[in-house]
Amino acid sequence: MAGTRYRAPTPDPSPYITRAGYEALRAEHQRLWKQLRPEVVQALSAAAAEGDRSENAEYQYRKKQLGEIDRRVRYLNRRLDRLKVVEAPPTDRNRIYFGACVSLCDEAGLIRRYRLVGADELDPGNGDISIDSPMARALLGKRVDDQVELSLATGVQRLEVTEVSYECPPAKQNRDT
Repeated sequence: MAGTRYRAPTPDPSPYITRAGYEALRAEHQRLWKQLRPEVVQALSAAAAEGDRSENAEYQYRKKQLGEIDRRVRYLNRRLDRLKVVEAPPTDRNRIYFGACVSLCDEAGLIRRYRLVGADELDPGNGDISIDSPMARALLGKRVDDQVELSLATGVQRLEVTEVSYECPPAKQNRDT
């Protein structure tokens, strides 16, 4: 079929999450459902009482806002039921698995630190990368002194694993050294 725009569905993200990530999602769900949604419903009701809804910007805005909240709550309901909280590090703490903090040295000697987390808690600016990312997949099972090759748009990047730890500092992970 020439010219079709079909895209295969993306696979579901892995169900793994840290305890902190799970609690953050639960707190978001509770805040949306018990605090924000009732406030928006009340504001929507007040805007609807003002008369002509077709030209009522406040009504249109609140209706859209309510739809976004409901969509996120539905997603969180489904996702929270499927998640598996990883409580303990793996038995082989010398290898890279979920929850590992990893230091990588590139060819220029620049060291970057990453932590492998669930898809729902990634924060690249803090060095938290999804376990489903190409980099994390390349790192899984590796240990200190192992080489990793990543195919990037700019070419192949070679990295060396310099540290593997499961005690990750909560502060900014990605430091140039």
